[in-house]
Amino acid sequence: MNILGIETSCDETGVAVYAEPGGLLAHRLHSQVAMHREHGGVVPELASRDHVQRLVPLIRETVSEAGLGLPDLTAIAYTAGPGLIGALLVGATLARSLAWALGIPAIPIHHMEAHLLAPMLEPDPPEFPFLALLVSGGHTMLVQVESLGQYRILGESLDDAAGEAFDKTAKLLGLGYPGGPAVERLAAEGEAGRFTFPRPMTDRPGLDFSFSGLKTYCANTVRDHGKEPGAPAAIARAFSEAVVDTFIIKCRRALKETGLRTLVVAGGVSANRQLRAGLDALAKTQGARVYYPQPAFCTDNGAMIAYAGYLRHRAGERAPLDFAARPRWSLEEIGLTAGA
Repeated sequence: MNILGIETSCDETGVAVYAEPGGLLAHRLHSQVAMHREHGGVVPELASRDHVQRLVPLIRETVSEAGLGLPDLTAIAYTAGPGLIGALLVGATLARSLAWALGIPAIPIHHMEAHLLAPMLEPDPPEFPFLALLVSGGHTMLVQVESLGQYRILGESLDDAAGEAFDKTAKLLGLGYPGGPAVERLAAEGEAGRFTFPRPMTDRPGLDFSFSGLKTYCANTVRDHGKEPGAPAAIARAFSEAVVDTFIIKCRRALKETGLRTLVVAGGVSANRQLRAGLDALAKTQGARVYYPQPAFCTDNGAMIAYAGYLRHRAGERAPLDFAARPRWSLEEIGLTAGA
């Protein structure tokens, strides 16, 4: 079984081949960060056009690196949503066309499902069921995962995603794009305790998140103190600590409510070292264990799409010839349609 995975939901063009036996045979990734940096964020039309240019060469290179030819492929998995509609359509159109030409199945993959499955690519993978914290530029949610396709959203952001809040904070501080790594680096230099930011929605029951107020608090602090010596680094540290503490508090509640003792953390923000240290410490106090993807698979990538496609193909999932890219798509809607 050789599954080709294609990821084009935003600003990374990712391609990979996952096999049984053999595991991950090859993966390639082209990032558009340099192109979008001068605009301070992702420009959807530019992202779509770049996917068009990059995708076919990346597929050829990846399949060749895996030691295969196109006729050796068993199925093609692609990101069907959520994401930028133009970018999604590039990957979906090519994947469905190639699958039709080869006479093999095409498998639409939910982007966030692929993220929560990414830690299973590691040598010591988690087992179902588990609690998943998904934190990226577009999504922040806590999900109870029973098995493949069986997901219950316990809480999610009511406004900005955590990754978006990091990007906006980086912009306020005059840092580069993408903002998450830049804020993390600056925060490491900041004076502890100089500023204290609120931990949003932790003083009330529930597992939902909100980061818009924290972003506003940061903007006001930058306005009032940003030009003081050492203030930018101290602000970055206070902001990071507030986000991490919020996640720790919510994860503690979710572990208690569900009774689960396995926590999976995935998405771009899961690469944050301060977040990992905080959640590792939480796990020790709760008798739990935390799993993360390797840094290369925290951000969008083709390997997670290929692996999700492998699991769904193995479970008997098939898709009809017609298809749609879905810029908005709830995890709770996808299920598992074996033989469809």
